[in-house]
Amino acid sequence: MISISDCRPYFDLLSRTIALLPFDHVENVTNVLVRAYDRQRTVFVFGNGGSAALASHFACDLSKGTINGSSQRFRVMALTDNVPLMTAWANDSNYEDIFAEQLSNFAAPGDVAFAISASGNSPNVIKALRVAKKCGSITVGLTGFSGGRMRAMCDECIIVPCDNMQIIEDLQLCVAHSLFTCLRDNLTHRPTVYTAGPRLVSRTAR
Repeated sequence: MISISDCRPYFDLLSRTIALLPFDHVENVTNVLVRAYDRQRTVFVFGNGGSAALASHFACDLSKGTINGSSQRFRVMALTDNVPLMTAWANDSNYEDIFAEQLSNFAAPGDVAFAISASGNSPNVIKALRVAKKCGSITVGLTGFSGGRMRAMCDECIIVPCDNMQIIEDLQLCVAHSLFTCLRDNLTHRPTVYTAGPRLVSRTAR
């Protein structure tokens, strides 16, 4: 019979790391995203590998899942989703440019550059954050280990305090879902605003 390793130590580490998550930083990032929504600024999400998958997932949640009956929508773009454009920049310029060059097209003051990197050291992510700062955008990071180079470049940074890549990626998804849940609840429970007439105009923040 083939011996199968005990999976319990993995879940034990996952549970211990959850208890160490910086929940106050998660709340800070939630506030950054709420302000971006209120001011109709754009959130740009990006990362590599599993972080690229999470960037697309998070953008989907924000753009569709936060609709609250208002005509106002969350402005969000995953820089991971235009594969022809990414490969064009990688082939014709440099792989480090695939996110930075997209931000150079679109990023503006008050927008949010939301970087995802388990190590915090991905060169293309670091370069994109540098461009975002130059554009006057707010920089947010979701990372692991000790934060890497990304930590010092972010206005707000959520660090999963672990050195196991799989645990970091598990909890990055959990953090993204917690951000989404808080945002959805915030937008859903805002007061309904009426004009003098009987027609509902919008649901807005006060």
